[in-house]
This record gives sequence, structure tokens and C-alpha cells, in this order.
Amino acid sequence: MPSLKDKVIIITGASRGIGRAMALRFAKEGATIVIAAKSDKPHPKLPGTIHTVAEEVEQAGGKAIAVALDVRKELQVKKLCDRIGEEFGRIDAVINNAGAISLTTVENTSPKRYDLMQQINSRAVYCLAHYALPYLKQSDNPHILNLSPPVNLQEKWLKDFSPYTLSKYGMSILSKGMAAEFKPYGIAVNTLWPQTYIATAAIEFAIGSKDTLNYARKPEIMADAAHVVLTHPSDNYTGLWLIDEEVLKAAKVTDFSQYAYNAEFEEQIQKDLFLD
Repeated sequence: MPSLKDKVIIITGASRGIGRAMALRFAKEGATIVIAAKSDKPHPKLPGTIHTVAEEVEQAGGKAIAVALDVRKELQVKKLCDRIGEEFGRIDAVINNAGAISLTTVENTSPKRYDLMQQINSRAVYCLAHYALPYLKQSDNPHILNLSPPVNLQEKWLKDFSPYTLSKYGMSILSKGMAAEFKPYGIAVNTLWPQTYIATAAIEFAIGSKDTLNYARKPEIMADAAHVVLTHPSDNYTGLWLIDEEVLKAAKVTDFSQYAYNAEFEEQIQKDLFLD
């Protein structure tokens, strides 16, 4: 099976949750992980910083580069891509994992919160792709992977939190367009979304409570699915709206019990947003 050894991978929002799990999964194969997140200093409620994850990546066998990054800041994004691209001569993968969520209606979403979601979600996908593109072209198997869902226009996904839905669907639609645009360069662009809730701060604080985590899977399922995506040949695996469980089943994974956050609730795991 292809390896990610020595691959240079930028992961946004990598200081905790799914981004951290991906960083550690790829590090086991000796990848160089750029841990790009705002979490330069400890958060009072949430564990993990770019520096603690960098230590974990090194311990797992990878090389870590911790970078304080606000994906809303264009100049920061450009400097990051130029720094990594020039140091290594290429960028092999970009994973847009950083996200902002507010499950609120138009009436109850402030313009400030609306702008935040559009900037951190859909705009960041454009911005990172734009500035990483020259360096992705230098990779022998380049990938862009965006954590967003298949576009589902059922009214229930629009009525109660359309500002958030728009920001995530924007990521997915942009990914389809970039897949076609970048195909001549051999750059794969795909999206990845979980079949079920994933035990992250977003689930605990934005969707439910700490108890909601019992009905979720561990972030490692997304990390394993992302590994499958990034080790696919980029020239023939692009333009897809992927679901973690389907990716792993295609890779012959049959035991999903290993991913349950709480084994006692395995049969009651909740399907994620945007999936009917």
C-alpha cells in the first residue's frame, strides 16, 4: 500500500479533534505535518495547542512544523504556503479542516457570525488552494481534501441553519470546480464528511452536550479515511464528495466498532448533519 513517508501535508485546525487525529495518523508513516491553527496558547476549555500536537507528531515518527495561522488572514495563508513550498520544493497535500459552526437561522445569526463562517469555511478553501497551487504542482501525488458534506438541498438542511449550510456547501461546490480546473495539473480535489457524529468540540458545544459524545465515533475514523484518500493516485480519484464509512468499506475495512466513542452506545450512534 502506498505510504505517506516524507510527504509534506498542511492541516488547518490541527491542534485538536479531527485535525489532530489526521496529523498523528500520517505521522506514523513519517510524514511532515504542518500543524496550522490559531491555538498557539492553551484554551481555558479545550485541550491542545499547535505545540502539543507537534510534540505528539514527533513522538509518533513524523516531522512537525507548528504554525500559528488564522485562515481568514490572506497574508498569513500566503506566507505559510510560500514558506513550506520553498523549504521543501513542493506541497503534497492540503487539508482544510478548520471550521466555524453556528446552527442558527438567518434571523438569529449576526452578520459578524455569518461572515466568520463564510471566511473560515468556504473562503479558506479558495485561499489555501490559490496560494498552495504552485507548490502542489510540484508534487508527484498532490491532493486537496476539504471537510465538507455532499450538497443536499432537502429543506430541512436549509430552514434552520442556512448560513452554516451555505458555508459548508460552498466548500463542496468549490471543490467540484477546482477538481475540474486542476485536473490537467494532476491535482486531486475531494471532500470528506463523516457518516456519523464525530466526538469533537463542535459536537459537544455547538450541536449537543458532553453526553452527545456517547452517540459519536472517534476522530480516528476520519483520519483513517483521509489516509485512504491521500494515498490514492491523484490523477484518477478526484471531484468526489466522499463519506468516511464508504471510503473505508471500499478499502476493505469491516470492523467499525473500533471507532465508537463509547462502546455501550455503539448501536445508537447518530448520523451526521446533511445525510438523509
